Amino acid sequence: MLVGIGLSGCTNPNTPAGQEGYVFEKPRIFGSGGYRGSLTGPSNYGVSLWRNEIINIDMRPNTYTENFKILANDDLNISFNFHAVIAIKSGTVKQVVEQFGAENWYKRFVRETFRTYVRDEVQKYDSVELKENRSNIADSVANKLKDYLIDSPFQINNIVVGNINYPEIVAKAVEKKLAAQQLLSEKETQKEIARKDAEIRIEEAKGIAEAQKIINTTLTANYLQHEAISAQRHMADSPNHTTVYIPVGTNGLPLIKGAR
Repeated sequence: MLVGIGLSGCTNPNTPAGQEGYVFEKPRIFGSGGYRGSLTGPSNYGVSLWRNEIINIDMRPNTYTENFKILANDDLNISFNFHAVIAIKSGTVKQVVEQFGAENWYKRFVRETFRTYVRDEVQKYDSVELKENRSNIADSVANKLKDYLIDSPFQINNIVVGNINYPEIVAKAVEKKLAAQQLLSEKETQKEIARKDAEIRIEEAKGIAEAQKIINTTLTANYLQHEAISAQRHMADSPNHTTVYIPVGTNGLPLIKGAR
């Protein structure tokens, strides 16, 4: 019976994969209790006659999301969320449990500082500038958190700004502005097309005027007489025996109206 009771009082603390375990003694009658050792999962501490218990801490990177509703620099209330990917350095489970609140380390040591850094950075910008500067805000918050956690068991892997939601009045104003910009862009395109069309018409008019100028300067009486003689030669060479009566001038050539 005594052996059975003794064995039933034994413990075998274990730690799953991705976690580290803080093994401590919880004495029944004798013993001082306290820290007994640490485990890196997956593993177990082994059967012990002491009343050993364990606190397992997840050491893997986890995403911690904070939701905000903050007044921007122009006093508009902006809603958004921030995501921080934080991991615990290997081999620090004893420090995490004894100095930083064990499983509650994020709430006790990181959360409020994280939120303060976010508020400080966001309030530097007007509401319309937030989306354009989200990467700058994230980088600044990440750098501050890294400095804050440099001597702690925790490390920042990444900081990401989530969706930014503007008040309805701002969202409508932005939509109107975008629509106006789109309309202005279309008008500029139409203006450019009209300008190009006008340039084409001007060039066509210049071409017509130049052609008329050339024709007017080359269409002389001698040129017309030359053309008339050429036409008569073609008629003379024709196999058709047709007599054509042509009025002639004093020079024996056909009279050309307008030629002097």
